[in-house]
Amino acid sequence: MAANLGSTRYPFLLAYLFLVLLQTRVLCYQYKVGDLDAWGIPTSAKPQIYTQWSKYHTFKIGDSLLFLYPPSQDSVIQVGEESYNSCNLKDPILYMNNGNSLFNITAHGEFYFTSGQQGNCDKKQKLHISVFSGNGSAYSPSYGPTESASSYPTVFGTIPQPPSSSPPPLSYPVFMAALTGFSVSVLVGGIM
Repeated sequence: MAANLGSTRYPFLLAYLFLVLLQTRVLCYQYKVGDLDAWGIPTSAKPQIYTQWSKYHTFKIGDSLLFLYPPSQDSVIQVGEESYNSCNLKDPILYMNNGNSLFNITAHGEFYFTSGQQGNCDKKQKLHISVFSGNGSAYSPSYGPTESASSYPTVFGTIPQPPSSSPPPLSYPVFMAALTGFSVSVLVGGIM
């Protein structure tokens, strides 16, 4: 039996597939660096805030880091490991100074950030994160470590809060939903 695209069941099938796609969650998060403490010189009460903060988060490609700070008083720079360890602010990989700086994670690897203000890095205003690949390595097997990663300093309205715990991974991918919808339409088409 040939399918008649003008029949009334196809709009329902398309609506069903659209609803399934709406139900699929995108598992990328925007993390506010330092949470409630934002981006600034650590206090004596929390001297290792950025070290502790990065240990309690698992980052992946598609996530982003939001650095919030007064733009007239601070900035964020991305540097290499050696510059991070020595607090060398010369020749940063990336410089952001708008007070609402967003770093998009687009690759696996190690990423190092520090304040762009002289002396703040020495006061522990610096952040190191690792973005692991599926094999547990921070480096993509085909590329190895890199000194830079693509990022885009942008400003986007309000700040979504990350969940307190990570949701379970998707066990029902989009293509399976589409396949199910197609199968249902074939069955319904065969019955009618």
